[in-house]
Amino acid sequence: MRILAIDMGTGTQDILLFDSTQPVENSIKMVMPSATKNAAGRIRRATAAAEPLLLAGVVQGGGPCNWALEDHLRAGGIAYATPEAAQTIDDDLDQVARMGVRVVSDDEAKLLGDGVHRVELKDLDLPAIRAALAAFDVSPAFDGIALACLDHGAAPPGTSDRLFRFEHLKRVVSAKNDLSAFAFLPDELPPYLTRARAMMDTARRDEPATPAVFLDTGPAAAIGALQDPHVAAAETQLVLNLGNMHALAFHLRGTRIISLYEHHTGELSSEQIEDFSERLIAGTLLHEDVFNTKGHGVFYADGDASAPQSGHPLVAVTGPQRGKIRNGRLNPYFATPHGDMMISGCFGLLRAFAAKYPARAEEIDRALMS
Repeated sequence: MRILAIDMGTGTQDILLFDSTQPVENSIKMVMPSATKNAAGRIRRATAAAEPLLLAGVVQGGGPCNWALEDHLRAGGIAYATPEAAQTIDDDLDQVARMGVRVVSDDEAKLLGDGVHRVELKDLDLPAIRAALAAFDVSPAFDGIALACLDHGAAPPGTSDRLFRFEHLKRVVSAKNDLSAFAFLPDELPPYLTRARAMMDTARRDEPATPAVFLDTGPAAAIGALQDPHVAAAETQLVLNLGNMHALAFHLRGTRIISLYEHHTGELSSEQIEDFSERLIAGTLLHEDVFNTKGHGVFYADGDASAPQSGHPLVAVTGPQRGKIRNGRLNPYFATPHGDMMISGCFGLLRAFAAKYPARAEEIDRALMS
């Protein structure tokens, strides 16, 4: 069985073509620039050429592409966006218009003709992945697809997108306290997860008959880190995923969540990461401590922020910004599931696929454990 796992981040998209008939270490792996970084480069080319810009396609991850758009507008450039693509900038299209972007219908976009620099927004580009595989004489065929991204969700006007995202995390954990609860089949995705739904819709248009699963990128990294034998052997773990944009910490007992916090990596100093993590373990970190420093929040799954936890968990760190706490007082262990830290999320995606498609679970587990 071959599963294509794609973990879309802000800096990179991490891609694994898993083959259950081969040692997992021999799987095809690619760490490539993220979709938003690619879009940002195309936007900057329009700015450099002093060309009007049209953003089309679907909602995708923001960050770099939004910053490039802001630079384009500051330089006096003209920018158009179709309604769905405009949601990449802000869920409130009135706010997009106030920024100076002209929101146009798909029909109006067609009338702009060849005089605009068109940038197609989408997180998932299966043709590009197939082309990369074909360049190395690797068959692009697969029997399942597993996708991850971080989705803030479409927050109503006037609602903090940071808080809206965190309420989603709390809602999932409250319904079922297990990391696997963040995995969704295509028809299970909540309507407000517009980015995840757009990513899945792209996959289903291209591969309508292929089994698919979605998993939030933070839990994906945590499930992946737990596949490191040293991490798995600990009674409790603090799994800290330091991504290029988001930092998500899970205090765990296996896959059961004791507590969690989520923040923005760029807003955190090394000292803050250590302090917040220590206080999460102790049960003294408050939601306001994180939210009021531009983070998302804190959640204690048992509902008691002051309840002390026995013992000290193994602190397992993954993610491309893990160096921020290297040699720090947390005494971090850098998790390397199956020998590869950057593909942690993809290994988590494989477990999510197994959880949602039980008939495939034994084959996947056997290959991962061999």
